[in-house]
Amino acid sequence: MAVCAYSLFSSSSGNCTYVSDGETSFLIDAGGAARRIVEALSTLGTDICRVTEIFVTHEHGDHIKGIRCLCKKTPITVHAAAGTSSRIDAESVITHPPLYSVRTGGFTVKSFVTSHDAASSCGYVIEHTDGFRLGTLTDTGCVTDEMIKALDGCFAVMLESNYDEGMLINGVYPAELKSRISSNRGHLSNAQCAETLPLLYKGGMRRVLLAHLSPENNTPGTALASALEAKKRFGLDGLEIECADRFRVTRLV
Repeated sequence: MAVCAYSLFSSSSGNCTYVSDGETSFLIDAGGAARRIVEALSTLGTDICRVTEIFVTHEHGDHIKGIRCLCKKTPITVHAAAGTSSRIDAESVITHPPLYSVRTGGFTVKSFVTSHDAASSCGYVIEHTDGFRLGTLTDTGCVTDEMIKALDGCFAVMLESNYDEGMLINGVYPAELKSRISSNRGHLSNAQCAETLPLLYKGGMRRVLLAHLSPENNTPGTALASALEAKKRFGLDGLEIECADRFRVTRLV
């Protein structure tokens, strides 16, 4: 069976991604109620008992909320970088350095450092023995050369497109929160996401899922329009673009 990956749900209120090759299945983050994650898996014809591991990007609640309950339901190993792991309330947590690699079944999961206001935030590159590569890059206030290099060769990427600059500036958030979101340790704007697309396309990306959209400072239509404009402007003719749904399962690959 070929590698498949789905965003079970994605926004500033909850994030969880499922990856499987039919033999080995795992999650990237579990930032929703356990019941919500179980129900989302059922729509894919699978269940939580087949999930063996959770790889955590960072310790904010919209990425770890369901971990404790899920680990009580089934023996799941949780992987997280030092700093993040100490903030996860579960027994089966393995602590890693910021840059680490784990082999699970036919997959190798490698972390890379992101820039976020968390203890030790990271993104992941997932490589299968058949050579297929995909990656996740969310919860970062900027995109560095190191991040682009880490994602080189990924056919599919889940990429943050958190906020529209105009909506954030003119929105109801207090000034301090607006500053935090738009800082280099905050989140990627639609414009920053758009500027990243040609860099990843050059490395082989041909499908991107716009993820972690803010319900207050963005809309799927706004994020998608920004990315499609960049696709046209940079001549990214082979690139398939879609928004991850806030509530429902969305296919990455």
